[in-house]
Amino acid sequence: MAYIHKGTKEFKKTNLALFAAGFITFANLYITQPLLPAFSKEFHITPATASLSLSIATVTLAFSLILFGSLSEAWGRKKIMTISIIISSLLTLLLAFSPSFESLLILRGVQGFVLAGVPAIAMAYLGEEMDPSSLGVAMGLYISGNSIGGLAGRIIMGTMTDFFTWRIGLISLGVLSIFICLYFIWALPPSKHFEARPLKLKTLTKSLFQHLKDPGLMSLFGIAFMLMGSFVTLFNYISYKLLDEPYSLSATVVGWIFIVYLVGTFSSTWFGSLSDRFGRQKVLIAGIIIMLCGALLTLPISLFTKIIGITIFTFGFFGAHSIASGAVSFRAKKDKAQASSLYLFAYYFGSSIGGTTGGFFWLHYGWNGIVAFIALFLVTASLLALAYRTISKKEEALVRD
Repeated sequence: MAYIHKGTKEFKKTNLALFAAGFITFANLYITQPLLPAFSKEFHITPATASLSLSIATVTLAFSLILFGSLSEAWGRKKIMTISIIISSLLTLLLAFSPSFESLLILRGVQGFVLAGVPAIAMAYLGEEMDPSSLGVAMGLYISGNSIGGLAGRIIMGTMTDFFTWRIGLISLGVLSIFICLYFIWALPPSKHFEARPLKLKTLTKSLFQHLKDPGLMSLFGIAFMLMGSFVTLFNYISYKLLDEPYSLSATVVGWIFIVYLVGTFSSTWFGSLSDRFGRQKVLIAGIIIMLCGALLTLPISLFTKIIGITIFTFGFFGAHSIASGAVSFRAKKDKAQASSLYLFAYYFGSSIGGTTGGFFWLHYGWNGIVAFIALFLVTASLLALAYRTISKKEEALVRD
């Protein structure tokens, strides 16, 4: 059976469907990020405690990714993705009626668990169904759906909190997500190259550890941890910085600052195209360096300079992430969903650790501490990217010999 090629009607339909799934996943996963100051005020909690509303969702998602990736090898891709986005949309509606911060955390933990049904499986689906020459662009388009979903969720929540309440914002986003679910169910073509296999724990565990023995994949997993840890840290605490003096911005204006996510829509696709031309390793390192430059630009007090820095940081992040995630699908010759699950486990575990740990740097060292924390993560990511490049070059040399 033929693979899906760039420029065909099936390519467009498939990518729009997965774009929609990415939109739902990330709009609902990050709905609490712009609400952290509101939670601190309403529930009388510290910024680090408020950040748990995001961290608990990402950590349960991280652990359940491995489970869902393995289940999809037996049950199929589209079925699990469909169940995931429907249940997570309904949970967003329930969150609006949380009577306490503790009950909100419980629901967020469950929501993080079910949201895992999309990310790893979507990447595996693309790795199986797309022609290799079209995979870079397809992966970039999928990740652009993630960026726009994250953007829309933050803007909706920030604006609704300012004009109404955060609870009204959750209801609005939940209803929108349900309608988008219906489009996904209709639009995504069934898998043509997926081969189901019996769900045998011993076999799945063995293949899981095979991925962990691959030094190239381990480097990519480490990069995922560092990239997402730094990214979530910046966006978790920039709201506190901009709501405070000397900026004193409103929640609506701070929410609209997240529109810089749109550069991620462009960079993820563009970096994918560049990787097909110049190689993944070079473009990945360039993306990490761009992130570091953007983070450093947020240090000056000027609001304009800060926004430029955030924009550059976001541009580099989505580009680097699209390259690293695509490299996992390319490198794993079999059990692609499991490999993607491990990448995303590291990615969201980094989000949980970085996002909450950053709260202590914010509390004790302010914004300078946040930038220093991010710089440490990104320097580590650069070293891992260099290690991945070295490993890849050695393997290429052995093949030529």
